[in-house]
Parts: sequence; C-alpha cells; structure tokens
Amino acid sequence: MNLKPWMAAAVIGLAGSAFAQDDSTLSIDGEEFVTETEAPAHLENVSTIYSGWRFRTPETQALQVDDFDNPAMIFVDQALDLFQQVDGTEGKSCASCHTDGPEEFAGLHAKMPKVVDGKLMVMEELINTHRQDAMGAEPWKWSGADMQAMVALIGLQSRGMPMNVAIDGDAAPFWEKGKEIYYTRYGQLELSCSNCHEDNYGNMIRADHLSQGMINGFPTYRLKQAKLISRHNRFRGCIRDTRAETFAEGSDEFKALELYVASRANGLDIETPAVRQ
Repeated sequence: MNLKPWMAAAVIGLAGSAFAQDDSTLSIDGEEFVTETEAPAHLENVSTIYSGWRFRTPETQALQVDDFDNPAMIFVDQALDLFQQVDGTEGKSCASCHTDGPEEFAGLHAKMPKVVDGKLMVMEELINTHRQDAMGAEPWKWSGADMQAMVALIGLQSRGMPMNVAIDGDAAPFWEKGKEIYYTRYGQLELSCSNCHEDNYGNMIRADHLSQGMINGFPTYRLKQAKLISRHNRFRGCIRDTRAETFAEGSDEFKALELYVASRANGLDIETPAVRQ
C-alpha cells in the first residue's frame, strides 16, 4: 500500500468477495461484455484492467444485467422524449438534424473525449454546443437531470463497443495534463487518484470496495444518490474527499483528467448507463 501510517485506518487491506477476478461475467439482455482485459500499452503500473462492475456487490451487479431492472433506463426514456422536444429560437429539436434518431451516435461515446478544432471536447460540451448553435437553446447544467439523461442516451448507442480514446496527435498535451493530475496528491490527506484506484483497488475503504476507477459505464446510476452521476461530478467528489479545494465541472483540468482516465479503460466495453453503489 502506498498510504501514510496515519491514513491506514481508512483502508482495510483485504480484498472482499465482491471482487471476483475469475467468475464474474456481465451479460446484458444476452450480450456478454468485456469486463477484464489486458491493460493498454500506455499504462505503466497495471497489467490487467477491470470494469467497476466487477467490484460491486452481487445485488448491485444484478441491477445492471437486465434493462428492465436498471433504474438508469428511466432517464434514458426521458432523454428519448427530450430528443424530440422542440427548444430554442430556431424551432428545432435534436431530431430535426439527427433524423436517424439517437442510433446515429453509435460509436461516438467510445471515442470521447476528443479534440475538435484544437479544443478538447467532452460529451456534455458537445451537447451544449449543438443546443446553442443549431437550436438557439439555453445550455443545460453539467450535472443536471436533462444533460445526464441525454449523455446516457447517446452513450447507450455505443454500449458493448470497446473504449477507444485517442491519446496521440492533438490529444497528447491534454492527455499528459490529465496524467499529471491523476498522480498529483491533493488535500489535507495528500491522496492522488492513483493511491486509491491503482495502488489499492480491490481493498476496502470504509464500507465499499475500491475499483480501478474506470469510467466506461458513465453516466452511472449511483444508488447512494438515486440519480445519474456525471464523470466530473465523481471527480469532484473524490478530490473533495481528500479535503482539498476541487476543480469545477467542465474545467480544463477535469476535461484533461477525463481524457486520461477514459484512456485507462481502452479495451473495456462501454456499459453506459451502469449501476454503482
């Protein structure tokens, strides 16, 4: 463990039964998902990567294997209505331009974030850009219910496809910035993302198992909060738990961190919208 002695009480160094490396198979409506695979070449300290689903209790895992039981699908249904809803000064809906429906976005989620015209774009930003430019509509709040429902709907179109985020070319400087943030210790507890999700995954922290922090299932329905949670919301919560001032949702820092963390999951199948504790 890479923890200071005075922090050791927070982590119990025993892997629990919720982390099953050999016999946990995620199958949704008959489709089997890759939840364990060889780590991408750019990871230096991990040889195998695991979906966060592998670290959850059997009860939580069961909610994700059937869309009828998945509480996140209620929000996906709401997003389908939003997709058809006219909004803004241009008198348009999402469907006005995307006439083939949400299915038009198959594969997009697997490649996000990505660089567009020299700027690193994440899904929430992409949605609001289209709302403002094409529809003349007001932007949605980053972690608002409408925004995360739409992110989940778009992400669902790529479910079962492997994460494949580009980290070279124009994306390289953003990726390097995200990596720097991932390994930086923050707050009074002096903890980095890597201390939990790289050094101690599979161990207990308080009453929960630490996962590898993979974000291939986001936005996820978090049982603790009974709603869809964005990636940046979760980043903010983690940094806040180190007793540090956190970055804002949509900040350049969190967008860079999202790119880096997303790239750590390259090769795992997208599970959006996943269920977590």
